[in-house]
Amino acid sequence: MHVSTFVVTCSDSRDASRDASGRVLREGLESAGHGVAGYLVVKDDPEAIRKAVAEAQSVGARALLFTGGTGIGRRDTTVETLRGLFEKELPGFGELFRMLSYKQIGSPAMMSRATAGTYQGMIIFALPGSPQAVRLALEALILPELGHAVRELTR
Repeated sequence: MHVSTFVVTCSDSRDASRDASGRVLREGLESAGHGVAGYLVVKDDPEAIRKAVAEAQSVGARALLFTGGTGIGRRDTTVETLRGLFEKELPGFGELFRMLSYKQIGSPAMMSRATAGTYQGMIIFALPGSPQAVRLALEALILPELGHAVRELTR
């Protein structure tokens, strides 16, 4: 199943020209046959994040992938903002991501707060800002289950 997706990078320091993680997401999704209905770079700010979710909804995206803002820094608000929207959280996504990440980078993996959940017919993933972490999550977890997850949302 091909899914309409939307990619958002949350960063206070990057713009679209320096957004390697957003590029990894867009290229990976497209090479797997999924459409990318939109792409934004927003500040790691709750209002900007909520506006990005609304924009993804307005273009009919069924999957919304965020990169950035999942760490433990004082400006990292992506996880809290999205959790406030989630109708259902998918804790297994974050657990599996951290396990796979631990195998690659060791103990720093525990500082990732990557998560996923559902919101008004969309599945939302919140990934770290590192291109390597994005590639790992996309290839090992998201792409193998994206079509299945979206089908489950309509049951």
